[in-house]
Amino acid sequence: DYGLLLQAEALLEDCLLENVALLKNSTPLSEHTQPKLAQAKGHLNSLLSRGRLEPRYLNEALLLLAKVHYAEGHYRDAQGMCARAGIEEFARDQQPLYHLRLLAEAFVIKGLSLDHQTVSAASRVRLSEREEESLSCYVRACDTALLYLQELDKLVGTASNKTSKTSVSSNPAEVDPGYFLQAALQSAYLCLLHKGHLVQGTNQLRQVLRVVESRGSQNFRKTVARRLAEVLLSSVSEESYWGPLSPPPPTWLHKEGAKHPKDAIYPSCRPPQYYSTEGAFCPQDVVEEAVLLLLITESMASAEAVISLTPEQKEARDASIQDASSVYDMLSIGMARRGQYAMLSECLERAMKFSFNEFHLWYQLGLSLMASGKNEGAVSVLKECARMKPQDPTPPMLAVKVCINQLHWLDEAESLAKGVVALGDGAEEHLARAHLAIGLCYSLQASDVLLKGDRDEFNRRALHALQTAHAVDPQDPQIAFYLSLQLALVRQVSAAMEPLQLALNLRSDDLQSLHLLVLLLSAQKHYQHALDTLTLSLSQYPDDF
Repeated sequence: DYGLLLQAEALLEDCLLENVALLKNSTPLSEHTQPKLAQAKGHLNSLLSRGRLEPRYLNEALLLLAKVHYAEGHYRDAQGMCARAGIEEFARDQQPLYHLRLLAEAFVIKGLSLDHQTVSAASRVRLSEREEESLSCYVRACDTALLYLQELDKLVGTASNKTSKTSVSSNPAEVDPGYFLQAALQSAYLCLLHKGHLVQGTNQLRQVLRVVESRGSQNFRKTVARRLAEVLLSSVSEESYWGPLSPPPPTWLHKEGAKHPKDAIYPSCRPPQYYSTEGAFCPQDVVEEAVLLLLITESMASAEAVISLTPEQKEARDASIQDASSVYDMLSIGMARRGQYAMLSECLERAMKFSFNEFHLWYQLGLSLMASGKNEGAVSVLKECARMKPQDPTPPMLAVKVCINQLHWLDEAESLAKGVVALGDGAEEHLARAHLAIGLCYSLQASDVLLKGDRDEFNRRALHALQTAHAVDPQDPQIAFYLSLQLALVRQVSAAMEPLQLALNLRSDDLQSLHLLVLLLSAQKHYQHALDTLTLSLSQYPDDF
């Protein structure tokens, strides 16, 4: 009979492994289309009907049959099998390692089965009781699953130590938690957050991260750290923040209809081992905690990233890129709040080893380099972004801005701006700004050259480019201002008044436009008007020397 029990379990686990996607979507499996499921169910029913199993093997058979019923969508039957096995009493006893896994899966199956069962809308009290019961199952399932992984780690570590004495090297065993064990680990905090219990969900996430790490929990811890950072950045303000080692605020718990966190209400008989908090560093604010969590997650994500570009690895590579991108997006949000752009750029530079042709990560790096003042690197990265997306005018225009304002790389800026102009209507609102950039490059080059002939030629080109920009977008006050300035530089003072007047009509408080107006009025000997304009400007900008 024990051999038949093992065979039934092997068939069931194979079937579940082949249908993980259906289980995640809560799609019931059918015996008619799943022969392994049918065989496993037949073996288990046969064993139970004969009644010759020892008590501990009987509980195993009942819990495996509960798993079968859940997979088939028979949620009441699954719940009944858990009750028949007596999982509440089962949890109080010292169980062998394998039974811990069965127990964790049984708790989550019971909780999920309760959630799937419909309740009359009139029975609000019963609905509340059922929700509370399912949540208690999730909390116990999580604790039991973490304890199982810790005990498994000890067992594997002991075996590895023995093996290492007789072999040159031994790799630690990789633990595949499977669908139900993953659900046991995640359902508690997912349920709390889904119901809007922010404080209790945050507390559950923090409790999980305090559990001593094991090999099998590494990916889970990475997921939890990222989710906690997401909750902190999106839902917890600076004023309402409470530290990881502090109890949740009673007022918040009261709003969620609770007096204590769920882990305190439903203590486990055998809790997992926790790290000591004595002398531990504690973040002082919400951004600090979120960034620390994300830095830990980023180091794990970058270490596990798939670098291979072979077609066989494409699916795994896409998944690792998506995983890493979400972490870097949140890092950008958190570090930007503290102005830590240099550190952000260093993090993104580490991502480049697995980001071949990944525009989003390259673009993030380019922006962070710009913000941290690493201008040469920013231009190089933005040019690479332009190569990846030649129809997107934004990266080259950002590079143009850095080249003109910070680096004085006028030839480089001119070349990039002409590339945007070549896009034509595809450049959209950037087309006028590209012509403006070309005009500014020519104007600045005119001020750099020594020969009058060269200076006149550059001024002529600058004026033509700025007039083109103004024709493309006549309502842009900045373009109108620079056109007026260029006309003034070539001594066409009267002509410069018209675009300047337009610029002031569009943005009457612009300091540079008011300054240029004073100079033009003075050049035309309209001294009183110039003085009045100067007085008005000083009243608006009294601190401008």
